Amino acid sequence: MKYILGIGTNIGDRKENIENAVKALSLVPKTEVLRQSAIYETEPVGYAEQESFYNSCVEIESALEPNEVLGVCLGIEAGFGRIRELKDGPRIIDLDIILAENEKIDSENLTVPHPRFKERRFVLIPLLELFPDGSAYGVEFKSSLLGIKGQSIKEQ
Repeated sequence: MKYILGIGTNIGDRKENIENAVKALSLVPKTEVLRQSAIYETEPVGYAEQESFYNSCVEIESALEPNEVLGVCLGIEAGFGRIRELKDGPRIIDLDIILAENEKIDSENLTVPHPRFKERRFVLIPLLELFPDGSAYGVEFKSSLLGIKGQSIKEQ
């Protein structure tokens, strides 16, 4: 199954954090990183009193089920030393499942498509780079960009 993951960071060497997260994903058994968007510098959303973020999206293909991929993401975050202290606060690394091919999930631990991805320019712009027609796995997202105010973003 194919997945789109969003990766973000605003602590330490942000570019290196994203590169290392992608390397960690490439080491996961039965999983292949198919492609990655550019890395973008973005202003924080939600809690604004923090450093700007670097964000990217990757498409992976994996034999793992969605909850297993979630476990992989959480494991990579833990390996980087992520501590969840403040909602939308600073983080050394954040990996989110944005979309899963042909899957809609709404469970206690996982919601796919990601419930707020259409509100976040830092996800939509990298996603549009990977899917220039503005649709991925049957989910249209390009039109959502029209409704987003602010959220500056620039390619690194």
